[in-house]
Amino acid sequence: MIQDKKFTSSNLQQFAQSIFTKIGFSSEDATTIAQALIMANLRGVDTHGVNRIPLYLKFLKTGAMNPNPHIHIINDSPAVAVLEADRASGPVAMKVAQKIILEKAKATGIGLVMIRQTTHTAALGYYTNQLAQEGLISIAMTASKPLMNYFGAKGAGVSTAPISIAVPGPAHDPIVLDMSTGAISYGMLLQHKSLNQPIPSGLAQDDFGNPTTDPSKATIPMPLGGPKGSGLALMIELISAIAVSNPLIAEYFSNSPNAKRHSQNAWLLGIDTYRFCNKETFQKDVLATINGIKSLPVDMEVGEILAPGERGNRMRDRRLIEGVPIPEGVLQELGEIAAHFNIQMPVHIA
Repeated sequence: MIQDKKFTSSNLQQFAQSIFTKIGFSSEDATTIAQALIMANLRGVDTHGVNRIPLYLKFLKTGAMNPNPHIHIINDSPAVAVLEADRASGPVAMKVAQKIILEKAKATGIGLVMIRQTTHTAALGYYTNQLAQEGLISIAMTASKPLMNYFGAKGAGVSTAPISIAVPGPAHDPIVLDMSTGAISYGMLLQHKSLNQPIPSGLAQDDFGNPTTDPSKATIPMPLGGPKGSGLALMIELISAIAVSNPLIAEYFSNSPNAKRHSQNAWLLGIDTYRFCNKETFQKDVLATINGIKSLPVDMEVGEILAPGERGNRMRDRRLIEGVPIPEGVLQELGEIAAHFNIQMPVHIA
């Protein structure tokens, strides 16, 4: 079995930044995108890491992603803003939204930014984690074109509509839930396909809406919890897309020339936690709650009781020391991109 090569996160980030700078992003935006991808790799969310670089290049080539967007507020109030992203890279648009939220939450106690016409936002937990480190309870969600099965249908009807919730933790690391509304994420389907790994039964359909475990045929994730997952995904579309006059599902099923073009809307909320409760008391109660959960009898088939984000924190700490493993197939794709742009590949450490 071929062992994945490992790279330092700093070398991977520099490599990603070089690519994004080469293809037209400003130095600042290239850094922003690279940081979001590498943090996903560090936390073990490899489906949203550097393996997304080829997809981003495709978005740029087709015009779905704009490297020089005019990001601006089109509707503003003391606590809420609608941000036109002009097809900006998701991490770039989310960074602007974070700044607005921090300003609004400081002034009013709460800040909500609804982002229209952005692109792949990377791992949402990256943004909620950062806001939680600033003392904000944070919620993020995104809507995109149909990728996931709608319960009762054969075929895709809704997006996998990821959602993340974070609260300030008793230590440096916040408590962060980051999940898809699918039983399996679309990124994980792509990873199974890349590695030619069979998909567990009941998680995916093929192009015709038939159940499959074949990674070469699986294209449609099934919703988490059946009608619960697809219903939640639909509601995320309603509040993240239709509320900003940029419907994605309705357009997908229309005859619009851009019906199938990649697009996303995002929704990012921050609440100034300590405006409404005592900081020490809040952190003490969070710790007591987590400890109470961890005091329960352990299911030995699972092995350990973990709080949301705890596994990712451990993975990050380990990979910062041991390096980030990159599968051979991903390395080959990145190597072809590096050769095309005359960029040197990072040197592996193991």
